[in-house]
Amino acid sequence: MHRYSDENAFLHQDLAFPYRLLKPENAGGESLFLLHGSGVDETTMVPIARQIAPNATLVAVRGRIRQEDGFRWFERITPTSFEQASIRAETSYFAAFASEAAKRHGLDLARATFVGYSNGANLVSSLMLLNSGLVRKAALLRAMPVLDDAPATNLTATRVLIVAGAADETYGPFAPPLVTLLNKHGAEVDARIVPSGHEIGDPDAAIVRQWLAGPALAARQAG
Repeated sequence: MHRYSDENAFLHQDLAFPYRLLKPENAGGESLFLLHGSGVDETTMVPIARQIAPNATLVAVRGRIRQEDGFRWFERITPTSFEQASIRAETSYFAAFASEAAKRHGLDLARATFVGYSNGANLVSSLMLLNSGLVRKAALLRAMPVLDDAPATNLTATRVLIVAGAADETYGPFAPPLVTLLNKHGAEVDARIVPSGHEIGDPDAAIVRQWLAGPALAARQAG
């Protein structure tokens, strides 16, 4: 079990988005920015993140839009259509938040991975498309395209993992168009399918962990 510093005991509310910083005592230089699904809060992504990268600093962020007893990242019209002005506004605020949080806590965004689930993954995909160069690595779990008009962003320096659920009837069909969209913008996309529905769990954590280790493993093998 990894011990975490006392910083984790409270919710930071001094930046645009509330967040918790979880930094293990044996932290390496990597960090994960965690974006939860709709109707919950930032704590829900911490268990899977600890499976993915036990030694990474975790920035567990809370969406600002209220949904029932939890939160989401931008306003929705239907389960698969979203308010475009809300997407763009919240994405802009999040871009500024990520830069400021990294600066404040000594995190290198070039070594950060943005891990989003469902509505949180959709915010991450918008973040990449609307803020070229900010996101270098992104793991999108149960994601779909949400921007009606994506700009001509250059994502050639960005690695993206997309994990869809084979039984996810709502979001699953939208995974291939998202792969196509990000490929079109030059991203290096790795698309996977797990035998589950919209929920995420151990298989997703294993895939993300393997994907993150891939370049380092390839470099060691080459050497």
